[in-house]
Amino acid sequence: MYTQITTKFKIVKPTNEVFEAIVNPEKIGNFWFSSSSERWEQGRTLTLRYNEYGAEVVIHVLEVEENRKIVYSWGGNAHETVVTITLKKLDNTSSIIEVNESGLKEDDPEIIKKMIGQKEGWVYTLTCLKGYLENGVTNLRASLIF
Repeated sequence: MYTQITTKFKIVKPTNEVFEAIVNPEKIGNFWFSSSSERWEQGRTLTLRYNEYGAEVVIHVLEVEENRKIVYSWGGNAHETVVTITLKKLDNTSSIIEVNESGLKEDDPEIIKKMIGQKEGWVYTLTCLKGYLENGVTNLRASLIF
C-alpha cells in the first residue's frame, strides 16, 4: 500500500514570500500554528504551538534550501513521519507549493483514517496559507473543529 500523502496548491506570490511565511516565527501564526519557537533552519529542533487546541508538537528540521525546500520530521518514535515542502517558481508572481508526508505505517490498523486526516490537514493548511498570502486573511487558522 502506498502511504505517502501529497498535496499541491498554486499560490499567487513569489517563492521567497511563500518560504518566508513558513520559516519565519513572526509569520507562521497568521495561517498555521499559533507560534514557532524559532526560525526554521537545518539542524534545529523547534516547538510549534496551537494555543487554541492546547497542543504542541516538536519538529526536527532535516534540510532547508532557501526558497525551494523544507524537510522535517515530526510525530515521535513509533509515529514519526517526514514532511517535504517543495516550492517551484511558475513566474515572477506565482508558485507551486507541494507537501509530501511519508512514513505512515502500512500495517497500522488506523492507516486509512490517518491518511485521510493528514490529507485533510494539509489541504486546510495550504488553504489558510493561500488566504493569508494572497488576501491578508489571518483568521482562518485554528478553525477546524475536532
